[in-house]
Amino acid sequence: MATAEVVYNSNDHRIITNAYQLKPFTRRSVVLSFDDGPSKRLPQILDVLAKENAVAMFFWQSRLLHPQREWQQALKGGHVIGSHSHKHPNFVSLEPWQQEKELTTSVRVLETITKQPIRYFRPPFGQFNETTLNVASRLGLVTVMWDIASFDWALKQKPEQMVSNVMTHIQDGSIILLHELEQTVQVLPTLIRRIKEQGYHFTTL
Repeated sequence: MATAEVVYNSNDHRIITNAYQLKPFTRRSVVLSFDDGPSKRLPQILDVLAKENAVAMFFWQSRLLHPQREWQQALKGGHVIGSHSHKHPNFVSLEPWQQEKELTTSVRVLETITKQPIRYFRPPFGQFNETTLNVASRLGLVTVMWDIASFDWALKQKPEQMVSNVMTHIQDGSIILLHELEQTVQVLPTLIRRIKEQGYHFTTL
């Protein structure tokens, strides 16, 4: 990932790390964001979100998007789909033309299948360089990172720590990094309820 810290900071105005950078909200709002799908865990995640009346953003690898995935249900639920590249490479290791191909392919596949415009991009591993930002901008994409990492990918044996990581640092406009993982599904209802208890609502960009 881009950082070993729970809280991620960036001084680059081209990178969105807090929802309030894009638009004002009339009430306390946060963004749940899920990387690395669409996966077999997607139906479970969508079920939890529906039961808790919460919306989220999904950053998908376009190579994983096929008819068996419940992408239509994601759109019906009011969720937003963004690009997480096509094959999930580390963009920093790619030549400029390779970065352009990855993003162009991803957007084309996602838009062709979902019939929805793709406006947001999250670089795999949270790694990017100037070329990445320039390519995304040329394609009309907003690069979205996060300000709180749940560290769900590293906490399979301690899923309750994910909730603590988020709740310790949550603030207005927080963009919370999650993944479509079994342990994330396990704690997601608790996480959402804890966030609601603090007076926050869920939104998308």
